[in-house]
Amino acid sequence: MNIPKPAFRKLRGYAFDPSVSLRLDTVGINTMLYKIRWEEELQEGPSGEYFEVVDYDPTVPTQYARVNLNLTHILADDGLAPSEGNPMFHQQMVYAVAMLTVQNFEKALGRKIIWSSRLLEDKSKYEEYVGKIRLYPHALREANAYYSPLKKAILFGYFSASPATITEQMPGSLVFTCLSHDIIAHEVTHAILDGIHRNYNKPTNPDVLAFHEAFSDIVALFQHFSFPEVLNHQIARTRGELEKQNLLGQLAQQFGVAIGKYGSLRDALGSTKDGKWTPAVPDPAAYQETMEPHERGSILVAAVFDAFLLIYKRRVQDLLRIASGGTGILPEGELHPDLVNRLANEAAKTASHVLTMCIRALDYCPPVDITFGDYLRGIITADADVVADDKHNYRLAFLDAFRRRGIYPDGIQTLSEESLRYSVQDQLNDDEKQKVGIISEFLRGYRQAVSYLTKREDIWHRSREFIRGAKQADGGWAQGLHMRLTSKFGNSSRFENLTGLVFNDDCEQYGVERKRYGANFQIQNLRLVSRVGPDLNQVNQIVLSLVQRMTVAKNDGGYCFLKDAGEEFEHFELEGGCTLIFDLDGPTLKYAIGKPLVRYAKGKLSLCQQRIGRLDRFVNEEMPLHLESSALLFGDGHSERFGEPFCLLHRG
Repeated sequence: MNIPKPAFRKLRGYAFDPSVSLRLDTVGINTMLYKIRWEEELQEGPSGEYFEVVDYDPTVPTQYARVNLNLTHILADDGLAPSEGNPMFHQQMVYAVAMLTVQNFEKALGRKIIWSSRLLEDKSKYEEYVGKIRLYPHALREANAYYSPLKKAILFGYFSASPATITEQMPGSLVFTCLSHDIIAHEVTHAILDGIHRNYNKPTNPDVLAFHEAFSDIVALFQHFSFPEVLNHQIARTRGELEKQNLLGQLAQQFGVAIGKYGSLRDALGSTKDGKWTPAVPDPAAYQETMEPHERGSILVAAVFDAFLLIYKRRVQDLLRIASGGTGILPEGELHPDLVNRLANEAAKTASHVLTMCIRALDYCPPVDITFGDYLRGIITADADVVADDKHNYRLAFLDAFRRRGIYPDGIQTLSEESLRYSVQDQLNDDEKQKVGIISEFLRGYRQAVSYLTKREDIWHRSREFIRGAKQADGGWAQGLHMRLTSKFGNSSRFENLTGLVFNDDCEQYGVERKRYGANFQIQNLRLVSRVGPDLNQVNQIVLSLVQRMTVAKNDGGYCFLKDAGEEFEHFELEGGCTLIFDLDGPTLKYAIGKPLVRYAKGKLSLCQQRIGRLDRFVNEEMPLHLESSALLFGDGHSERFGEPFCLLHRG
């Protein structure tokens, strides 16, 4: 008799962190079961397809025994019991939350998560596949945890608590960041985002690292809503008014108190000062004045959470009218359990939709120099592609929440859903459209090649073959996407205008470094997108990112190409990029979403003076010292200026 394999592995863990289990009103909701996709070949550590837990403590030093989650008594008991003093449970906790976070991304994106590749000193190989991110539960003896793009690892610290008041926490007690759901989910999101857009590690404007921090907080926050017991408890406690202070909107409670704050590390709904919580009020001036990445990122988090609250309130209006006899004002006393369940169901559904919108938007963002306004346009465009009938006004809620905080995208004439959506591109002539069709047919071949691949490494290698070309059986070399784009659009002024990049055959004279495979740009990602909306609208797309580095010179009148500059002018490097989205059902090039380096007008190629000037001023004059310091820490030759962007940033 064939017994089917389990679909999930159930592992016990903290819904928040150990401190929530020390309060009578929340002890019953803090221990939960994480339902993790069953990994047949999970090894001790745990070590699976995506993660390898390495529990070495260099401060002692000690190598802790590795947990084996396949042992019969552990399987029968849904994993080890939560424990602050058991290193094996620490290993189980980081694995469970990390896998839950990966699962949420893969559900939203409709594809497997692939980590950022490791760049090599050997220029002939350039990069290598990274199968697993290493998780170190006890890597640091300090109040810090961070993702390392260089090490392809997440390092968690532990430290002695120094609370502002001894009534909140025992002074000197050990606090383990690896036991906080929020910290684990936050750091894993950094790693996933690095795999999708590796250039978001480079602080080229105040929003870039702030976006990294905000997006990681957003994922951690909205995962709270997938915990049924927690959600029902907080709905009942707030009487369905989720804008009030509650655990769902707070991040890293134990960590925040342990470092001397009067509440959680961050709160999407308000702030606590001297033990008193006050709700946050949107302040448009804050976006113009706040530069510290976590504080600036909290503006984006608040906007997204505000959009969620607006949607949630609209979805539960009918329930409140029914429960209140039409007044909409609930009577005093505890809510009926049935009403709590219905409200919790609407909150969970709304949170899932909002999180999916936020994750899918990543495919519709420029590959470099992202701003909060770019992200808003990505959210609106991505959702409109899949959901034609926005009957709950999700997109309007996002627009309103961002507007109240003074966050507006560049390059739009009016603030509306239509203007925020990237328009279908129609800037090419018939000959160039025919060439786009040829590229689209090539990408259809890519779709057929990877659609049925199940191993992430196979997908990675197959994608690289389509990018750079592959050897044939007769010893020849098939053209890859790099060469095809170059040969089709090498002297196309319209395509240069569309992407904002230089495709000229003599690109070196414009200060563009000619890359391997004979192309003057890099294709950093090649992604297959297949999604189905609620009205069964299906989207079949190929998304790829082009990134180009250019050396320009600063002269008295602004900036000029390298070929036009003399030795007396100051030279510096900058990056531009463009996300191309091909509609495979067209087939056509549907979107070109970029941060341009050049513009072609009146028969002449010229630099984008405004963007280059803004980037130059920020990187070379305005960048706060803490950003520069964190970027330089542990930097090496091929990481350039931005080696470890999160280490000192998180420590600060």
